[in-house]
Amino acid sequence: MPDSNIPVSSNRETLDRLWRTKSINILKSEWFDIPPKPLPPTFDFGRIEGMMLGLAISDGLGNTTEGLLPSHRRRAHGEIRDYLPNKYADDVPVGIPSDDTQMAFWTLEQMLVDGCFKPENVADCCCRRRVFGIGSTVREFIGNRKSGKPWYECGPRSMGNGALMRIAPMVIPYLQRPTCDMWVDTVLSAMITHNDPGSISACVAFVNMLWQLLCMERAPEPRWWPHTYVRVAREIEGQTKYQPCSEMVESYTGPIWRFVEDRLVNVVYRVDPTVLDACSQWHSGAYLLETVPSVLYILMRHGRDPEEAIVRAVNDTKDNDTIAAIVGAAVGALHGREALPKRWIENLSGRTTDSDDGQVFRLLESAKQKWWLEC
Repeated sequence: MPDSNIPVSSNRETLDRLWRTKSINILKSEWFDIPPKPLPPTFDFGRIEGMMLGLAISDGLGNTTEGLLPSHRRRAHGEIRDYLPNKYADDVPVGIPSDDTQMAFWTLEQMLVDGCFKPENVADCCCRRRVFGIGSTVREFIGNRKSGKPWYECGPRSMGNGALMRIAPMVIPYLQRPTCDMWVDTVLSAMITHNDPGSISACVAFVNMLWQLLCMERAPEPRWWPHTYVRVAREIEGQTKYQPCSEMVESYTGPIWRFVEDRLVNVVYRVDPTVLDACSQWHSGAYLLETVPSVLYILMRHGRDPEEAIVRAVNDTKDNDTIAAIVGAAVGALHGREALPKRWIENLSGRTTDSDDGQVFRLLESAKQKWWLEC
């Protein structure tokens, strides 16, 4: 049933109300009044397919070894460049989803049903099904929602990467008519599960990056990645005070965007370490102060080569399915479906549940018809 405390209205009105009642943990910014530039006349929907399949493929490549330290993973499997045998597919080496693929494609599925992004419906969609590899924050969100709380009170203040991993589909309804509402939808989508300034700002910054990548004809220079992230996140996250979990990181207290600006751009990139060495410095786990610099550094070094970017994320990070899914969405948006190895696409199960083989391909075809060909 509809939430009663916030009347049915536009998402912009909802966000304004959340700001007035101090129910959302981000700063107001002029960014929310700047519309995305239109896509170029040469844009092809294959870029969206690349973005979403890049996410699903990378998740499938990584989730069988999620959480292992890179050194342990390498000892057990060597360098992973293809799907490993999966116990959920009779030990056949195919791409099976975890929560990254599930929640991203369930968001797309619900938007197709509604014709747009309706946060309450997406929240409920994610509560109705079994989530594979569910994280503690999403588990808490689902418990809050099932207890009867309104959707906008269900997301804990969490710095996990569970909102960022599923944010890519927010660009899809705006392909033909980009407006400022894309930023508003992104904010509300993020806060469903993670009502935290670091998480929400990361989601908006990443959606902006995805949109710009969809407009590009060639890969940007390496510093574009962190600079583009910081430009947006600084205005929305503000002066938060997060601290690294890893003892290997020198003393730091502050926002994610400043960590990216000070440590990633001004220190690490100048030394130019390998992805493994760089990500080991900040631990590369599910904490956004680890996930964001890991994603950005991989893209700085390997954004021109989608296969190598994904392989490095899968092999050289700890939370490898989610970091790879975010990297895969970015390089997929930049290079398109045709740049992803055919063997990865052909051996992707396309599931969003335990038995709906091919569903991700069907959802992408429906999205193409609805928001690209019919507009």
